[in-house]
Amino acid sequence: MYKIVGADKKEYGPVTADQIIQWIKEGRANGQTIARFEDGPWKPLSAFPEFVEVLGPAALTGPPPLAAGPPPPSSPPLSPNLATGARNNSMAIAGLTCSLLGIVCCGPIFATLGLIFSCIGLAQINRKPQQYSGTGLAWAGIIIALVDYILFAVLIKTTDVFEKILKNLPR
Repeated sequence: MYKIVGADKKEYGPVTADQIIQWIKEGRANGQTIARFEDGPWKPLSAFPEFVEVLGPAALTGPPPLAAGPPPPSSPPLSPNLATGARNNSMAIAGLTCSLLGIVCCGPIFATLGLIFSCIGLAQINRKPQQYSGTGLAWAGIIIALVDYILFAVLIKTTDVFEKILKNLPR
C-alpha cells in the first residue's frame, strides 16, 4: 500500500497502486508527486518502476498538477503537524522540560524558567498558529510549573514543622 502527499501538502493513503495509476490518468498526480511504499522512504512517483509506463516520458519534466485538486482522502493524515506544516514550538518544549526538571531538582529555579518559556511559547503559538503547534505542551509546562511552586511551598512548610517538633523534643 502506498501513501502520497497531495498538492495541498496533505498525506493520503494507504492506497493501492491501481488507485495511484487512476490518479495519474486523471491528472491528479504526476512524476513529481511524492509517495512511499509501506514504511519506505519518500520519493517521487517517477522513481517507482510500477508507475513509469503510466507516467510516460514527461514524468520528470511535467509540473505538478494545479487545477485538478488533491486526490480524495482514504484516511486522515497521520499527524496534524504534517497536514498543516506546523511544528512544535521550541519554547513550549523548553518550558515543559524545565517545569518537569523543577519537580526533581532546583524546584523554583526550573519552575520559573519553565513558566517563562511556556508563556513565551504559548504567545508565539497564538501569534502564528500556521507556523507553530504545541499549545498543549505550553499549557502543560505552565500547569506543572505552578504545581512545582505548590510542592516547594509544602516542602518548606513541612520542613518548618519538623524543625519546631525537633526543637521541642526532650534532650
